[in-house]
Amino acid sequence: MIKFRSNSFFQICFITTLTFLFFQTEVFAQDDKTEAEKAALKKAQANNPLADVRALNLQNNYISRLYGLPDPSQANSFVVRAAMPTGRVLWRASFPFTSISNYNSSSVGDGITRSGFGEIDLFAAYLAVSKPDLTIGIGPSVLFPTASSDKLAPDEWQLGAAFVVFKVISAQLQTGGLIIWRTEVGDNNPNQDVNFLAVQPFTFLQLGQGNYIRGAPIWQFNLETNDFSVPLGIGAGKVVKMGKTVFNIFIEPQYTILHDGVGQPAFQIFSSINMQFYSN
Repeated sequence: MIKFRSNSFFQICFITTLTFLFFQTEVFAQDDKTEAEKAALKKAQANNPLADVRALNLQNNYISRLYGLPDPSQANSFVVRAAMPTGRVLWRASFPFTSISNYNSSSVGDGITRSGFGEIDLFAAYLAVSKPDLTIGIGPSVLFPTASSDKLAPDEWQLGAAFVVFKVISAQLQTGGLIIWRTEVGDNNPNQDVNFLAVQPFTFLQLGQGNYIRGAPIWQFNLETNDFSVPLGIGAGKVVKMGKTVFNIFIEPQYTILHDGVGQPAFQIFSSINMQFYSN
């Protein structure tokens, strides 16, 4: 049973909006050829994390169980993510709201549920390649120590780099990947050194009428302690156009097939409502 009181409002609004958009009938199906071509291009870019367009994402990741901890050991992260292009640089900022039960920063189950604001994540991606069929971005990644409690996250500035590739192989198939590495800056918490690596391969298979199948799990590695988690996921999504806004909604269950360390996710459900705002 989910007990995340502080996130319940976000979850109810999120699920309601997700359901409404999924059953919308206004998808990419224009009679005019020029408009259809524009719509097809926007649809292909709907899953591009480096799309050169203003965007707002509402993401939710629910973890039903954490390895190595007594039940109930659950977690939930609701993230508001905004993207803004300026020239060849795409700025992406993430603002998380986190709940976690029966777990603290010392990897000990204590039966307490903690909720609050997480660490702001800022990524400035320089678009080294920006073509309709290939996008490559690289730039600094900064994590700000903004968590409302050190039980939710270590009180450390983190600095690193991120590399993203998005390839449109065909109108039906898009693929790519994201790599992020970060380490701590300063010495606010000498007992919690940070050396973090995340790898996210992603694949999208278009089924037509804005529907698609996806897989985009995030593999996380703590290079300081050698803890890691490698999930696999398969989900479904739908792209919907309303006026000048492209909505991309999806849900993706993920199961961890390899892991080491206390507190790694066993099973999670990742879902999102992504909005891209076009001027025409």
